[in-house]
Amino acid sequence: MGTHVIKMPDIGEGIAEVELSVWHVKVGDLVVEDQVLADVMTDKAMVDIPSPVHGKVISLGGEPGEVMAVGSILISIEVEGAGNAKDAPALKETAKEAPKAAPVVEAKPAPAPVERKPAPAPVSRDADERPLASPAVRKHALDAGIQLRLVQGTGPAGRILHEDLDAYLQQGTAKASTAANPYAERTTEEQIPVIGMRRKIAQRMQDATRRAAHFSYVEEIDVTALDELRVHLNEKHGATRGKLTLLPFIVRAMVVALREFPQINARYDDEAQVITRLGAVHVGVATQSDVGLMVPVVRHAEARSLWGNAEEIARLATAARNGKASRDELSGSTITLTSLGALGGIVSTPVLNLPEVAIVGVNRIVERPMVIKGQIVVRKMMNLSSSFDHRVVDGMDAAQFIQAIRGLLEQPASLFLE
Repeated sequence: MGTHVIKMPDIGEGIAEVELSVWHVKVGDLVVEDQVLADVMTDKAMVDIPSPVHGKVISLGGEPGEVMAVGSILISIEVEGAGNAKDAPALKETAKEAPKAAPVVEAKPAPAPVERKPAPAPVSRDADERPLASPAVRKHALDAGIQLRLVQGTGPAGRILHEDLDAYLQQGTAKASTAANPYAERTTEEQIPVIGMRRKIAQRMQDATRRAAHFSYVEEIDVTALDELRVHLNEKHGATRGKLTLLPFIVRAMVVALREFPQINARYDDEAQVITRLGAVHVGVATQSDVGLMVPVVRHAEARSLWGNAEEIARLATAARNGKASRDELSGSTITLTSLGALGGIVSTPVLNLPEVAIVGVNRIVERPMVIKGQIVVRKMMNLSSSFDHRVVDGMDAAQFIQAIRGLLEQPASLFLE
């Protein structure tokens, strides 16, 4: 038997270190070639680290949340044959053993077990659907008599983790206790490490609000005619070209409006004190995923048709939610579009996606009585809540840019006039 050492790979783009986000194996697990061992987080994306060999996990080289240098020991696996490590004992000493779960402290004693995180709601999958889970997790579920298709996974791309199984088992006890006395005192405490994507999001948001001079501008838009056009196009072409949401129309309006306001389709390098205005409109579309907010990029939106942008938005959103978006698909945006759909609220103050200088936020559509030519009529109204970097964009330019978008959306035929 020998030892095969897997080092933190060079992921490219000059990255010297990455954050170890989650282990999918533990010491003692048997692994097979191409099985995902761990997920690591770069500045731009989550990356799977697969096993190149069959064998048994001897030791793990880090803990979730730890920043590791490229080339450092990630994991050691016992394999048939000589392996690739000349001095296996030394390597075992270098690597760390698998981390043990940290105890959760309760404010005062309680008979019920303390949960490390909220128990996810049970899910129901088709009988032939195979949930994502490592062999160790599958064995854990088998030993505990749990059907994996009923367990909600909280790992990347919905992967089921050991703690998901523990939470599922605790659900029954917790529900029974609450049902017996819904007014019982609750004394559990929950500690959630800020690691992986959540840490990156926190760092980016903090950096953006610290460096940029944010200001927001809100305008209401009558989208009655636009929504009528959307419905008409879907009835006529939806079966062959796909269904349209409002987002591709808004992207089109941004593309057209940016022709008059090139200073808004820009990036600002505040260290070099250089503003780069771009002809290409690469629209980042903020997308919520299981691991946090991601911003896949619709490249060259200016060169795509309405359906072309719609198809690309849908493709990228699916990839982001499934954890399959590549680093290239998550970088290079020149302006960002963010929307919470039906949860969009009335007003929001979106945070810039640096080094961009503008982000367009879409609020929900509501029917409201409006006065038009002295008559009260019901119209579909939507607010755009957008933020700008005041170091680069003047208030007048920002207002005129949003007003240009408003004019295009309220007279949707003008979106396609050249």
